[in-house]
Amino acid sequence: MWMDFLAALALVMVIEGLLPALSPLIYRKAMLAMSQMDERSLRITGLVSMVAGAVFLYLIKN
Repeated sequence: MWMDFLAALALVMVIEGLLPALSPLIYRKAMLAMSQMDERSLRITGLVSMVAGAVFLYLIKN
């Protein structure tokens, strides 16, 4: 189980690093736009992302 968790964490790090590595300017603009969003919008975006990820993981595993 721990190996699966560490593999998933490593994959998240790879995916998170793609945009700044490929296009730093777009990444900078995206981070600037996120920094100007209100907390409620950020929270909703995060929750939607988590639910979508959980559903996607469930569909893959079953």
